[in-house]
Amino acid sequence: MKRQFDLDWIRVLATLAVFIYHCFMFFNPWAWLVKNNKTDPTYITAVALFMSSWLMPIFFTVSGMNSYYALKKRSGNEYMMERLARLGVPLLFGVMILTPPQVYMERVSHGQFSGSFFTWFPQYFNGVYLDIGGTGNFAFVGLHLWYLLVLLIFSIITLPLFLKKKPAITKELKSYQLYLMTIPLMIVSTFVDVVRLAGWDITFYLILFLFGYFILTKESFKKVIQKLLPINLVIAVCTTIFFVYGFFSDMSSTGFIAAMVFASIKALNCWTLILVIFAVAEKHLSFSNKWLSYSSQASMPFYVLHQPVIVTLGFFIADETWSIPVKLIFLMVTAFCIIMLLYHFIISKVAILRILFGIKGEKKPKSEPNVKIFSS
Repeated sequence: MKRQFDLDWIRVLATLAVFIYHCFMFFNPWAWLVKNNKTDPTYITAVALFMSSWLMPIFFTVSGMNSYYALKKRSGNEYMMERLARLGVPLLFGVMILTPPQVYMERVSHGQFSGSFFTWFPQYFNGVYLDIGGTGNFAFVGLHLWYLLVLLIFSIITLPLFLKKKPAITKELKSYQLYLMTIPLMIVSTFVDVVRLAGWDITFYLILFLFGYFILTKESFKKVIQKLLPINLVIAVCTTIFFVYGFFSDMSSTGFIAAMVFASIKALNCWTLILVIFAVAEKHLSFSNKWLSYSSQASMPFYVLHQPVIVTLGFFIADETWSIPVKLIFLMVTAFCIIMLLYHFIISKVAILRILFGIKGEKKPKSEPNVKIFSS
């Protein structure tokens, strides 16, 4: 089965985008674990808003596609065992080891606690952490690791369906069908409010996960999105402008009709941006090299580590008098270097850490040129 290198590139670049997004969260006015002493409600917020419209949705879409390719090579039991090892173990490790210091720093920075981490740590198990600034401390979702938990749940509940019904990959995909797929996304975005994570309801992510498995794996998908690229690009640009303007003008609070229009445009913007990303990646990133091999394996540890490192650095520089651009550059460069140094020199070389951080396969001997690629 031919490797879909464009999907690997999308996942790697999306992981880097999450890192940038969380660096921006330190400076925008939205609630977060630690905040800079000055925030920017303009350009940093606008960029973060744009990124939030497609970032986590594309993770779930790609994960749905990768589920199809995984089940082509594995039995249902093998698929679940791999998911538990690749998602469940890093999640558990994150909840018990990486999350408590972040919650502690949130409590201190929000004036909810004063004292050392070791004095506070027994309180980690007091109540369930549900929101930033709340009173519960036990973050069972691992804060930013909620993606691993939700993807693991999706993998479990959809497996019987995936085993019973395979995608009709040879069936021709029509252009209008891709646009009809926005209807359930608009409905969920407008009317469904079960659990909202990173700006979208959990059912929105489930629909994209199913779309990835059943629709985006069709053989004609890539041909159709290339044909529609100019149209989708225009729609994506127009809806992005509308979405950002609507957010800053607080459009969703001006009435039910306005809120419905805003939510529908937001969903359309998300879907067309996803199609544009897939089309561009298929056209320009359908290749592999040593950088992809390395970064593909590093992407899971990078994802698991990035927020704890950003939060820790932010905690210590929050009250410095530096300008926002200087702090942003310092935060991004320093956090990136720390994460990559930890991965390259420690995590990738220690067997138990490779397991805890969800790295696929055993460490390759130096004589072997190829590195196993992680795919979720």
